[in-house]
Amino acid sequence: MTKAILFDLDGTLLDTSDDLGAALNHVLKEHGLPTLSKSEYSPAISDGVKALLEVGFKEKLKNYDLTTLRQQVLDYYESNIAIHSHCFTGIDKLLQHLHQNGVAVGIVTNKPEFLTFPLLKHIDTLKNIEVVVCGDTLEVAKPHPDPLLFAAEKLGVPASKASYVGDAERDIAAAKAAKMRSIAALWGFIPSLEEAQSWQADLNLNHPTDIISHI
Repeated sequence: MTKAILFDLDGTLLDTSDDLGAALNHVLKEHGLPTLSKSEYSPAISDGVKALLEVGFKEKLKNYDLTTLRQQVLDYYESNIAIHSHCFTGIDKLLQHLHQNGVAVGIVTNKPEFLTFPLLKHIDTLKNIEVVVCGDTLEVAKPHPDPLLFAAEKLGVPASKASYVGDAERDIAAAKAAKMRSIAALWGFIPSLEEAQSWQADLNLNHPTDIISHI
């Protein structure tokens, strides 16, 4: 039986696309460039700010200082971090079921602490998460397995009794390296169904509540 389920944050528990997209579009406007639609920026969300900038600035990115642009996006995002962000449909029901059945829950994200914890304060559904490991909690981040193993240790659960759910290839790679069951969140910011299936997760699930039948 599964004793713990660990989740990625952006694109797995939370749809943060509109707030991150707004930050990108703000910077694009500042530089006189066309903004992007949700369908254009969403696939890059899970890969971080650099990926967003590559999608937004395209070939013009080489004309700018990447560090400066990245900071501009982060500054806007930090000040507007939870305007539109919300849990994906079904996450509340899933977490309630896990809690009622004694399954421990944690978050392992590559998002840094200075963004993760302020964001979580705005999301009531996630207020009872038992452990949160961020991208800078340890010296390494996903796809390294240590953040997942650290979270499981904090929960007092062996890796063999834990699952990790994520919407990016590095999530599945981290789970495999940690010897945890890997679950691909197909409801998240996956690049395409075909690419997600190529990650060879133990489970490919279309909806958060699908996890309930696999505990």
